Amino acid sequence: MKVVILIIYFAVLIGIGLYCRKHSTDVNGFVLGGRSVGPWLTAFAYGTSYFSAVVFVGYAGQFGWKYGISATWAGIGNAVIGSLMAWAILGRRTRIMTQHLDSATMPQFFGKRFDSDALKIASSFIIFIFLIPYTASLYNGLSRLFGMAFNIDYSICIVLMAVLTAIYVIAGGYMATAINDFIQGIIMLVGIVTVIMAVLNSKGGLMEAMAGLAAVTDESVSTMPGVFNSFLGPDPVNLMFVVILTSLGTWGLPQMVQKFYAIKDEGAVKKGTIISTVFALVVAGGCYFLGGFGRLFSDQIDIAANGYDSVIPTMLQSLSPALIAMVVILVLSASMSTLSSLVIASSSTLTIDFIKGTIKKDMDDRSQVFVIRVFIVVFIAISAVIALIQYKSSVTFIAQLMGISWGALAGAFLAPFLYALYWKGTTKLSCWACFIWGAGIMIFNMLARPMLPKIMQSPINCGAIAMMAGLIIVPIVSWITPKTNAKLVDECFACYEKKTEIAQVEALGK
Repeated sequence: MKVVILIIYFAVLIGIGLYCRKHSTDVNGFVLGGRSVGPWLTAFAYGTSYFSAVVFVGYAGQFGWKYGISATWAGIGNAVIGSLMAWAILGRRTRIMTQHLDSATMPQFFGKRFDSDALKIASSFIIFIFLIPYTASLYNGLSRLFGMAFNIDYSICIVLMAVLTAIYVIAGGYMATAINDFIQGIIMLVGIVTVIMAVLNSKGGLMEAMAGLAAVTDESVSTMPGVFNSFLGPDPVNLMFVVILTSLGTWGLPQMVQKFYAIKDEGAVKKGTIISTVFALVVAGGCYFLGGFGRLFSDQIDIAANGYDSVIPTMLQSLSPALIAMVVILVLSASMSTLSSLVIASSSTLTIDFIKGTIKKDMDDRSQVFVIRVFIVVFIAISAVIALIQYKSSVTFIAQLMGISWGALAGAFLAPFLYALYWKGTTKLSCWACFIWGAGIMIFNMLARPMLPKIMQSPINCGAIAMMAGLIIVPIVSWITPKTNAKLVDECFACYEKKTEIAQVEALGK
């Protein structure tokens, strides 16, 4: 039964990829879906790219175990800060200025906004390098559930996921991923609600499970009774850093911000904001809420031997075969949608911003699409190999891999991108300063972690501090460095002054 469901699911994904080939004949169509993607597809593409096996298996397991039911704050933060505020603050301005500058990627935006090929090339390399560990973490989380459900070797899981994702992304580009993301998003919504109900019922229902969680004690964490079902949990400070990294981080991730490039119109932005927020509240809130009950299964979990990534799979292994199949499809959906988003962001960046920008400037659309497809294969292959190496050597937990990736990318890009959309005074050197700071501090965290202050030795905390510090670095450096050419800046911001006629139902007349 489980195998049949998987085969049907894979067939639908591949069929959609082949169907969308007509939308992927040029760069604009392949990378941005012709900038005509509606609110539902865009919102679900945003949400499914946001949440993957990293969240469901890695973060929900680790932080649910550490913080108990208070880990749900991370899901609420993802909905309010990572979705609602991201759409409200970045959505419209990103769509307007990126179209005005004719930029299809984040590096291309930096290059044209500040008239700097060097900025464009540097940002494209940062994206390519730091998206790889994130992609490796997707494979890792998925393998845990496949192993539990099917007893399939980890290597087969990786190859299966890589090949299937490559087929439908290469065939249909962004439009194929957007339609598949919508289907995958529906599966995630239904799946997470069903799984939470099943797990809680196995412990006697919500109130019984909460009472059981209140009775759990761990003196190595806290001596306070009932701390794991309390409002703020045993460690609210470190929980706050988790909320910041996983919520504010989306503002600087190229694969997330790029969703705003493709949205169709004003109405789609407004509807997409609501849809995306509700989706995040259900999926992310549900994942962390579920993980908060992990300690009820402590008699079956050996953190020292198997790590935090074993928490969620252990909670689910006693479910019925039908529910386990749903969980596998749920996490597979989340992971493949995120993987497809990552490979399009990385491959399009290398092609448009590096190959066309520096090596072969006269490359036509057809050649660019071909090279993007080649890089998709290369990117998926590299990340799959790293995932295998990481698994065999047990380098780190899923959450740490994601923390390094998100911290470097958001630390480097969040502040420059945000200020560049809103503030004419943002300078080129402030972007460089933030690029060096964000990527540099996370590399330092990997290579020389004990030398950092204790609070920054965790990749999660370090990533959160990196992005928050960037919001201070950019304005300070901008105030003391040479200003960007006034004519160029005025031309960039002219898009916001353009007069547009709209129906009176959208805005009252005089």
